[in-house]
Amino acid sequence: MPQKSKNSKSEKKGSFVKNPGSDDNPQKLENDSPINEEHTDQISETGSVLTAHKDSIIHCLTIIGQIEGHYILSQQNKTTKYEHVIPLLVSIEEDERIDGLLILLNTVGGDVEAGLAIAEVISGMKKPSVSIVLGGGHSIGIPLAVAAKKSFIAKSASMTVHPVRTTGLTLGVPQTFEYFQRMQDRITTFVAENSGITKERYNELVLNTGELVMDIGTILEGEEAVEEGLIDSVGTVSDAIDALYDMIKKYKSGGKKSRSKAKSKKSQ
Repeated sequence: MPQKSKNSKSEKKGSFVKNPGSDDNPQKLENDSPINEEHTDQISETGSVLTAHKDSIIHCLTIIGQIEGHYILSQQNKTTKYEHVIPLLVSIEEDERIDGLLILLNTVGGDVEAGLAIAEVISGMKKPSVSIVLGGGHSIGIPLAVAAKKSFIAKSASMTVHPVRTTGLTLGVPQTFEYFQRMQDRITTFVAENSGITKERYNELVLNTGELVMDIGTILEGEEAVEEGLIDSVGTVSDAIDALYDMIKKYKSGGKKSRSKAKSKKSQ
């Protein structure tokens, strides 16, 4: 198989692929394939990839493992680094060639402030965005899931709602517990404002003592998360992609104006 020249690679940068036709040149198809060397490197470095369908281009971003914040986690941990994700989200929002964002979530949670920072960026984007929880969207993964304009969860996936916790030295003084409460309020407020659940109900799930053996909180499986108003719909990756393309079509026809989130809470 002939190797691609350096010139052909340099020409590819900044361009986007089209669906292949039956009469296309095989060598051209290889060079234009979305699964080429550059895209493979992008997947390994940032956990993201560009995909094209008809006249729309979406950016698929994966948020997996633990959300790494100000402290570097062990190399044995799968992590999503906020210093990589936040600039990437800004570039997606500002790049006119990209029409929408698909977020695939399978995370156990992690750094609260890093997770909230990423969620705030996603929530503030004007471009269509859809998230889907696959496997798990636990702890600070919940704000990340609800931050998108439309959210999905796989039927077999689950979400763990629990209070903020910390590791290391903790001072047993009232100020410490007040700090935890204020941090928990930040999470609760964000989730309530970006989903169909109320702050009161979310706090009830957080403080549930009858479900987890060694902790307090609640585990919500796919359909339960939808019933609680936390997630919009149960679905598959295909459902999420279809919903994103529908949103892109409406977004383009509306002149790319800023749109409010289509959450069930808004219709209450």
